[in-house]
Amino acid sequence: MYKAMKRLVSVLLLAVLLYSLLGFLILPGIALRIANQQLAEYSNVPASLERLQFNPFSLELDLWGLRMGEPQAPQLAFARLHANLQLDSLWRGALHLADVELQQPQVELRFAKDGTLNLAQLFKLPPSAEPTATEEPSEPFPLQLDRLQLSGGDLYLQDLRPSSPVELRYDDLTFELHNLSTRSADDAEMTLVASGPDGGRLDWSGTFGLTPIRSSGSLKISDGPLHSLWPYVSDAVPLTLAEGAIDLAADYQLSLAEGTQLLLKGIQIKLAPFALQASDGRPLLKLASLEVADSSLDLAKRQVVVGSVRSQQLETWAAREADGQLDWQKLFAAEPSPPATANSATVAPATAADTEATTAQAEAPWQVRLRDMQLRDSHVHLADRVPEQAVALDLGPLNLSLQDFDSNGTSPFNLQLDTGVGKQGRLSAEGQVQLTPTTAQLKVSSQDIDLRVAQAYLSPFVRLELRSGLLGSDLDVTLESTAPLALRVTGAARISQLHTLDTLKERDFVRWKQLDLAGLNYRHGELLSIDSVRLEQPYGRFIINEDLTTNASELLIAQAKPAAPSEGAPLGVRIGQVDIHDGSANFADFSLTPNFATAVQQLNGRIGTLDNRAGKPASVNIAGKVDRYAPVSIKGSLNPFDPLASLDIATQFKQVELTTLTPYSGKFAGYRIRKGRLNLDLHYRIRNGQLDAENKVVVEQLQLGEKVDSPSAVDLPIRLAVALLKDSDGKIALELPLKGDLNSPDFDVMPIVWQTLRNLVLRAAQAPFKFIGGLVSGGAEVDLSSVPFAPGSDELDANARSRLDTLSAALKARPALRLEIEGMSAAQDGPVLAAQRLEREYQRTYYAILQRRGDKVPASAGELQVADDEKPALLEGIYRARLKQQPPAEWAELDDDQRTEQLQTALLQSWGASELMQRQLAQARGARIKEYLVDQGGLEDMRLYLLDVSLGQADADGRVATPLHLDSE
Repeated sequence: MYKAMKRLVSVLLLAVLLYSLLGFLILPGIALRIANQQLAEYSNVPASLERLQFNPFSLELDLWGLRMGEPQAPQLAFARLHANLQLDSLWRGALHLADVELQQPQVELRFAKDGTLNLAQLFKLPPSAEPTATEEPSEPFPLQLDRLQLSGGDLYLQDLRPSSPVELRYDDLTFELHNLSTRSADDAEMTLVASGPDGGRLDWSGTFGLTPIRSSGSLKISDGPLHSLWPYVSDAVPLTLAEGAIDLAADYQLSLAEGTQLLLKGIQIKLAPFALQASDGRPLLKLASLEVADSSLDLAKRQVVVGSVRSQQLETWAAREADGQLDWQKLFAAEPSPPATANSATVAPATAADTEATTAQAEAPWQVRLRDMQLRDSHVHLADRVPEQAVALDLGPLNLSLQDFDSNGTSPFNLQLDTGVGKQGRLSAEGQVQLTPTTAQLKVSSQDIDLRVAQAYLSPFVRLELRSGLLGSDLDVTLESTAPLALRVTGAARISQLHTLDTLKERDFVRWKQLDLAGLNYRHGELLSIDSVRLEQPYGRFIINEDLTTNASELLIAQAKPAAPSEGAPLGVRIGQVDIHDGSANFADFSLTPNFATAVQQLNGRIGTLDNRAGKPASVNIAGKVDRYAPVSIKGSLNPFDPLASLDIATQFKQVELTTLTPYSGKFAGYRIRKGRLNLDLHYRIRNGQLDAENKVVVEQLQLGEKVDSPSAVDLPIRLAVALLKDSDGKIALELPLKGDLNSPDFDVMPIVWQTLRNLVLRAAQAPFKFIGGLVSGGAEVDLSSVPFAPGSDELDANARSRLDTLSAALKARPALRLEIEGMSAAQDGPVLAAQRLEREYQRTYYAILQRRGDKVPASAGELQVADDEKPALLEGIYRARLKQQPPAEWAELDDDQRTEQLQTALLQSWGASELMQRQLAQARGARIKEYLVDQGGLEDMRLYLLDVSLGQADADGRVATPLHLDSE
């Protein structure tokens, strides 16, 4: 018994010894040699395993130093692989590994230009059998893994398929997995942490299951290097990433049990900084930071919910190119997909279930819901290169907020916008917008929008320059439909400081201080209603040219024949009232010799309701002054939309100086007017095209001047007619009734008026009238027959004011006397006038430069102080513009001071000899005398007459005396 036991123990010890020898020494050596032989046979690159160790008792296997690839650049390698096999694998029917550790693994993933993967080329593998259509899916390999740990990993990715190679490396990768089983419904727990030399870090933790494949957990990417992956984007669109880094975090749930089901929750994205450029280097987009929070994505429902978006200092550029397309539109133009290559992966035939799921997903559009988005301190740079002169507009700082946006468009979302426009403008909008159906309710307000941005769009149609103009508004915008368009705009708008310039003659055309539109109501295609229009200090210029064209018609640029108007009811237009405050206008007729010009000031009044659908005439009540003193009034009613249907207008002109009408009297009567005043009482009535007019004309103290040769003058005894028509009070009273059918093409008002006047003159010449009139002269201790002025000046000095004070006192004592003022100028005024004009030209030219630059300017150019160092540069332009010539070539040899002196001398000599400027000075002197006698002397303006001016000689002391004449009624 003892011997048997001893033999048994000996056998067991020998068996253990042999088992140990086999497990610890023989099998590892054989396995290592076989492994290296197999690697050498099947590997396409150098491959080796340094050491293999196996513990037959604990069933632990260790592999050291696997390297596949070149010695200095292995494509697949690890320092140590440890696996602990459990003995219960024999009776559990599954491979049970208690612990698997992989230390310092190295993997290089390299995609060649043709799409081949380096790892797929490492081994010479026999071709696998193609699966048959009826082959049932196999059961997963039975495996239970208690713990898998990977530490010190190094992953390198290189992709040569994009136009620019993609390189990405994670050189510190750690992975841990617990309790993985291919037969259990329990999920394994896993953790992945990876970081790279470029600063990117990946944190992944959660659970993982195999039957079916499923996973849940959280994923976080910190300081992700966008530039490494950007070539994938740049191949799709020609965008260059100037800078960019991303932080991303999310909780996820993934399941392949019934199709692909992916749910991301708590998505947090931070992009800072970020900048894009076009391929040619143009900046496209730049931002300091973009943060997305509290967001989710549901792949099965095809739904994205964005909780909040916050952006700081977004800056973007956009332009409409000359061909009408947006530059961004060109960047994102669709490009054809590249053809499939021979190395493309083979796609397995889709099952019916997969096809049905894919079709269902394709039919269901993605839904994007945005709860709250806020863009702060943004800037948008817009450019339009379609006009001949490119337009640039900057918006910013721009703040935009969106709440409750849904891409389905069936519910409204809130919109808030506040931005600067250009240098000083502001624009804001607030309200709700809905996409399906397209509706909107917005409150829109604007302030100080620079209208000069519209210049490029006006230039093809009109020769007009917008020197200044600011737009403001407070509007409610309602959009109810887009097909058909149902748009309504209500509120108020205003345009201030409008100033337009006639670019042909470089002179003002239309301007005003303020235009207010109150009670604005616009319904697209139906109605434009304005409760009231208020014009503050409007001004307009109307000129008849020598060829009888007007300044307004010559500003229009001929266009192609317009399209035929669309069928349907015309737009209803209603204006409740038009108020005019302190208006003015200039009128000139250059078809006459000498030219005629006059001005209307102090225009105030109101025009009543204008309505193109009601058919009712609007009331008119406007009053003003002609040449400052002569009152004019327009009262009655009219229908501007159909003037032949209804018109009743009474116009009165009181005390108009007839000297301003000298050009007309010279052309039609053959005489200048030396003195006289005109009163007109015109009453025109039109009913259904039938004219019934009453014209009453009263001429006071008319005196004709010298004869004028005119082919248009009537062949009548004009001087005799005037003398005979004067009554005992020195007045000529005429009544000229007119009747006719305005619908008749043969009816013309003016020939009838002239024929009536001719008949009156003939009847007056045939019946004599009492002749009255005479000169009355008076005197005093001082000479009151003239008023002296300093050369080039219309200012009254102490001597002149003393004379006028004495004269006004004398005229008050003699109420029957009338004073005639004959403006006078002399050659000695020329140099002083020239110097004054040069200073005004400096101010006007510098004022225009400041306006074009958009600088703040005073109300008028006369308020500017031009520095002496600015004047030489301005003088060059003034010389060319005013003398209509280039400086002589020899002046180019002069130094700056000499050239400036020559330019200045030439201008002063030209203007010093101008008779027109001397005539204007003479008129101003006469007007100044009259103004002093009215304002300071207390005389009625009706007692003062301005005679036609004259050019004379200065007195011995160099002063210019303006003659005064006395007359009576």
